[in-house]
Formats: sequence, structure tokens, C-alpha cells
Amino acid sequence: MKLESDPHSGANTITGYGDGYVEINKVPHQHAVLLSSNGEISPWPVARFSELQSEHFSQIATLKPELIIIGTGKRQQFPKPELLKPLIAAKVGFEIMDSQAACRTYNILVGEGRRVLLALIVEGDS
Repeated sequence: MKLESDPHSGANTITGYGDGYVEINKVPHQHAVLLSSNGEISPWPVARFSELQSEHFSQIATLKPELIIIGTGKRQQFPKPELLKPLIAAKVGFEIMDSQAACRTYNILVGEGRRVLLALIVEGDS
């Protein structure tokens, strides 16, 4: 699915997604990513939801965004509460949703000028 973005905003936006990829600023990525509205696009070392560990959340908490959106793949899944302790300790808000909903929500928040971070798991056909 293609998404529209404002090419003049200068912010990183999701321009498309589908099985096995996410397109950021019209560049496809076939792996999990960390994406901030105005910062870097970084690989996130998580191939599937079952691999999540507290270290992954510690990594994103250090970036100190206003809000973190966590895309858990094709379906919404909730990490064990103990894995989320780094986010809670850093007092960073987070939302958990399936990856497609996370992409849409991220773009909306970026459009509002929010300082948001997207931690996105990208899954292909199983």
C-alpha cells in the first residue's frame, strides 16, 4: 500500500508498506527499523516479535522521544511487562499496534509535528 506524504516537510515518513517491506521516504527496507521523525533511519535487530528482549527497549528509550510507536508485525501482540521496564523507567510513552497501523499512526503524528519514534518489525509471508 502506498501512503501520501508531504514532500516539503523534511520529516521521515512512511511512503508504503506490504509483506516483507516498509518504504521510508520512497526507499524500501526489508528489515525491522527504528525511525524518528527528523533523525536517522536505523536497522533494529529484531526479525520477529518472539525475539524482543528488554535490551531492544533500552536501546529505544535512550533516544528520548515524546512517544514510541511499536509495530509488532502482522498482528498486534503485547510484550511481557518486564520487557517494557526500560520505557517505563525512562517515563517515555508508548503504544503497541500491528505494523500497518503503526505506520499510519506514525505518519499522522509526524504530520502534527510530534517528536515520535517508530520501532517497526517487518514481516514477510510465512
